[in-house]
Amino acid sequence: MGLFDLFSKKKPELTADLRERIRRSFEEAAADEEHFPSTINPRILHVRVLVETFGDLNGKRVLDAGCGKGRFARALLAEYPAAKFCGMDLAVAMLRHVQEPLWPTAGSLTQLPFQTGAFDAAYATESLEHAVDIEAAVAELCRVVKPGGAIVVIDKNKDHWGRFETPEWERWFGQQELEKMLRRHCREVTSRPISYWEDVDPDGLFLVWIARK
Repeated sequence: MGLFDLFSKKKPELTADLRERIRRSFEEAAADEEHFPSTINPRILHVRVLVETFGDLNGKRVLDAGCGKGRFARALLAEYPAAKFCGMDLAVAMLRHVQEPLWPTAGSLTQLPFQTGAFDAAYATESLEHAVDIEAAVAELCRVVKPGGAIVVIDKNKDHWGRFETPEWERWFGQQELEKMLRRHCREVTSRPISYWEDVDPDGLFLVWIARK
């Protein structure tokens, strides 16, 4: 049995104790601007794929699920100043960086504190890997988006597990694995490898999944 086989069987239960340990970890990480920055270069492909997928967001409500300090939401707000961006995160210390006109909200990826169909679009950038119960988080992400709305997930490919040291709860997932989860709730799902920069070929570490509810 190989490393990836072992990892694929590692599905820790999201207990109240584990949720609290994850929350505390990110409360402390908020002080680390080097590894958890509050800004992002708007030219990187992670941002550009959101812009291209969503189209004109002005006048629409958008959820940044697991927003951290809101760096992606601020980059998108610069493109669409009339959009309403909600930045949701488990850690209050992270949300102190998410200020008006962004709309900060504390909450969990597996129990989003929003009504069904509350948003026109939603995205999760390198946050779903911390949800532990990935299927529940995907279901919630899809639930809060209106029919016809787009959902984008950008995260790490489990085929590259082991490249970095990770906390015990972190879970990466495969391309087809997440496509299958999204198809339970969405009518269209596509995915592909993605790099940071347009002139750099993807090395397989990051994948982007795009779904239409």
